[in-house]
This record gives sequence, structure tokens and C-alpha cells, in this order.
Amino acid sequence: MLKIIAFICCLSVVIVSGGFYQLPHYEQDYYAHPKYKFEYGVKDILTGDHKSQWEQRDGQIVTGSYSLDEADGTHRIVTYNSDDHNGFHAYVHRVGHAQHPHGESYSHIDQHHG
Repeated sequence: MLKIIAFICCLSVVIVSGGFYQLPHYEQDYYAHPKYKFEYGVKDILTGDHKSQWEQRDGQIVTGSYSLDEADGTHRIVTYNSDDHNGFHAYVHRVGHAQHPHGESYSHIDQHHG
């Protein structure tokens, strides 16, 4: 019985004090100078997935690059930059020659279904 009375007293204290927990309020400075830098890479021998990326931002100037191995055997490298005066520009560079796997052509597949 004493446990029940103690529980009811605690519950009433929580209710009277407005005992709902509120998450802290964080004010955001929307005019803060944005600045970051990141990079990552993947090289999965099992699947052949090979890619990387880096990017940095200082205020309104963003620069970066990413690269990946294409399915046709070429390697694509893209560098880019952006700012509030010139906009976004990307430069694409491909390394290697595209090849079909095993030299096969898919032109012999019947495209007509009856």
C-alpha cells in the first residue's frame, strides 16, 4: 500500500510541475559562414565497385571531384566548382576505351516478341 501512495504522489508532482520533457531549443544562425570538407572512397574487389569523391565549401565557393569505374571499362573523372557569381560548372574526363564484356554484341538478340 505504501508503494502505491508513493507512486501516486510522484505522479501528481510530475503532472503539477508540467512534467513533460521538452527537447532543448537550438537556434540556428541562417547567416553563418558555411564551411566544410569531406572525402570518401570505395574499392570493392568482389563487385568491382570503385569510386571516390571529395568536396569542400568555403562560403559560397564549392569545389570537388568524383571518379568511378564505368561498366564499359572506362574511368570517369568529374571535377566541378560553383559559386554565386559564375554558377555551377562540371568538367568530365574519360580515361580508357569502352569495351563490351567478352567482345559480345547484343545486336543479335531478337527484339520482336510475338
